[in-house]
Amino acid sequence: MPPSKLDSLYRRMLITRFFEKGWGKPENLRRVFQFRKIISSRESCFKLVPRDYPVEITKKEISGESTLIEGQFLTPLELHLPGVVPKASQQAHFQLLIPNKWKSEKHKPVCIHLAGTGDHFFWRRRNFVAKPLLKTANIGSIILENPFYGLRKPTDQTRSNLHNVSDIFVMGGCLILECLVLLHWCERNGFGPLGVTGLSMGGHMASLAATNWPKPLVLVPCLSWSTASAVFTTGVMSQSINWDMLETQYFSDGQYRERLSKMVTVIDDAFSAGQSFIKNFNQSLHELKEDISDTRKIQEDERNSNTCGDIYETQAGGSCPQDADSSIFLTKSLKNSKLDSDNLTIDNSKQDLSQKVNAIEKEGLPKEPTKSTLTNLMKFILPLSAQNKSDKIDITKTNWWEREALQFMRGMMDECTHLKNFSVPFDTSLIIAVCAKDDAYVPREGCSSLEDIWPGAEVRYLDAGHVSAYVLHQKLFRSCIIEAFDRAKKVYGKDTGEDLKCDTTYQQLLKKYDKNIS
Repeated sequence: MPPSKLDSLYRRMLITRFFEKGWGKPENLRRVFQFRKIISSRESCFKLVPRDYPVEITKKEISGESTLIEGQFLTPLELHLPGVVPKASQQAHFQLLIPNKWKSEKHKPVCIHLAGTGDHFFWRRRNFVAKPLLKTANIGSIILENPFYGLRKPTDQTRSNLHNVSDIFVMGGCLILECLVLLHWCERNGFGPLGVTGLSMGGHMASLAATNWPKPLVLVPCLSWSTASAVFTTGVMSQSINWDMLETQYFSDGQYRERLSKMVTVIDDAFSAGQSFIKNFNQSLHELKEDISDTRKIQEDERNSNTCGDIYETQAGGSCPQDADSSIFLTKSLKNSKLDSDNLTIDNSKQDLSQKVNAIEKEGLPKEPTKSTLTNLMKFILPLSAQNKSDKIDITKTNWWEREALQFMRGMMDECTHLKNFSVPFDTSLIIAVCAKDDAYVPREGCSSLEDIWPGAEVRYLDAGHVSAYVLHQKLFRSCIIEAFDRAKKVYGKDTGEDLKCDTTYQQLLKKYDKNIS
């Protein structure tokens, strides 16, 4: 099925821009990548949060049929990675909505709800999900505020515009550990069975959090998939990313780039389409390199010339491009170059092409010292419309495969968010995932399926796009949550099992990191 046009239209209407400040601090990225290896293992991650981790109750309101409790606690990630979490996001805030009277004192189901992109504060999840679940199924809800959102939004952040790529990983690390805090707290207060759910980004965060609980846990991820990498590289969200900024930073420090690149791995073959496209060129890269080599003798004869008009097509009055940006691949319009979309042939003569490419090499342009030959050649071969820097970047069509920074983004996202890198949930039979067939926000093509990663999990598909599913199928999402909790009740009853234990107390944790938090 083709991606939903409504998803694309809705994304264009929004003014949210992501990662305007780039990748984030190199040191923070390095620390997050290293910490990912700890939290991706259930055995090591579960021990990071003591069972007695303190939670402060700040407010309690009792109404006719329900009780609303508000609470807060310090995010455990600040203890384990001090300085990574912004100060405004360090205090986790949540609301708990429970019935005044449970149908059974032995059955007190509670589900944690994580926020999707742009879901600030509590009211949306409380009114659209938590209250209906309480009324129809007597299921309690914990609504957790995402880091960087609502009460936890940094003062210099506008709306949901995360400043750095690293922020999305910090958000995930916070939510994984914070869910452990809340699950421990629920057990201490006699709640159970327990579950976690979310829509869109919240659904994927719920999947990550569920992997580290060593007991039966209901999981209902809605409108998410096995990795977040496709969301930011091929989905419509990619249009909201400042790729020029990311590419500039990516090439600015060769040693940093090489060091981090070794720490990330692309899980799925996301670039098969681009690789196939390159292989089908009528004139291969090898032949183009031969053309360049053949004309070097010609260029030798021109080295003594002080004019540049024979090589460059000047924009006004024949001025020399040395006075401006001399890269024809970035700013010059190359007349007489055209790409035949049917035959993929180049109309320019080989000599003209070679002269232009070789001239670029001689100039030794400082602005793009690390650009690969392939990247530069592709810029010449692409249609002029794709070279126009004023045009909106559409990385899903002609430009995405030529950007080396995009592959790094894919690797980073897979490294920190791909479910293959995390433990399999304790009982996959308690998982009901709901996906939209025509989802343009969360593409599934080229990504591992949830059924393959989590054998036994059930995946249901809606005949809708991302936006239409969110607006029209809230009742279905709630019914899946209810069904999953019914399964847990039938299979386990009140027995939640004991697999792993965390012998560390909160005071021991504080002493361990006393130097970091003092």
